[in-house]
Amino acid sequence: MDMMDAGFWDARYAGTEQLFSGAPNGVLVTEVADMTPGSALDVGCGEGGDSLWLAEKGWQVTALDVSQVALDRAEALDVAGRIVWKQADLSARAPEFGPFDLVSAQYFPAVRQPDHATIRGLLGAVAPGGTLLIVGHDFADLPPREELDFDPDAFYQPAEIADLLGDEWDVEVNETRARTAPAPAGTHHVSDTVLRARRAR
Repeated sequence: MDMMDAGFWDARYAGTEQLFSGAPNGVLVTEVADMTPGSALDVGCGEGGDSLWLAEKGWQVTALDVSQVALDRAEALDVAGRIVWKQADLSARAPEFGPFDLVSAQYFPAVRQPDHATIRGLLGAVAPGGTLLIVGHDFADLPPREELDFDPDAFYQPAEIADLLGDEWDVEVNETRARTAPAPAGTHHVSDTVLRARRAR
């Protein structure tokens, strides 16, 4: 299963009228609600719940996803046309936009790479003084590995991304916390892993 593949995600979104709730992710709301709006990059935006919430709060949002099916669905909800929606495969090419005051990746399945190209691309998209916010599912919540149809070790966890940050970054949050909302149906996630870092220069 290639969770970075457009075909995989197009098929998953096309197989249901709405894959996710449409509400913004709880960690995003908690961490960003008090920030002064600026420019934001929503990585793996899916059906647009986070992007629409950010735009409502005054952010200028660029939303990326590998699935055009998801983007078309999200753009249809953006009746005011406030958001720039772009199809992008970040496993193949780093973001060519920015810099941004906020780069948010909520449960984005970033596949490990020897050169960390995708992650370094996301870091490079953050403006000096800007914020990186990466949220993942705590892999400790997963069933036994023999019951999974993917390898958890193939994907970065937020705490590992923290280890890739250089001296120009100040890590403000690097923790595991209880979810603020129930996990998606059929999943076992009760905790989130959260990394929030500010680019000092």
